[in-house]
Amino acid sequence: MGRDLGPLFVAIGLMVVVVGILAWNGWLSWFGHLPGDVRIERENMRVYIPWVSMIVVSVVVSIVISLFRR
Repeated sequence: MGRDLGPLFVAIGLMVVVVGILAWNGWLSWFGHLPGDVRIERENMRVYIPWVSMIVVSVVVSIVISLFRR
């Protein structure tokens, strides 16, 4: 591994810490309950498909990666 990966690892670590703090304080309680996320609850089963939440994650990660590439 070269010295180029050091700042990348630090940035990823900082992002994980920020997301952890936001989740801990309850500021991400809306996540997973967006319109378009599918929830099916029956007597014997629960199915949860977070379509829209995963699209939001994908867009945010794509933007962050494109910013780091520049």
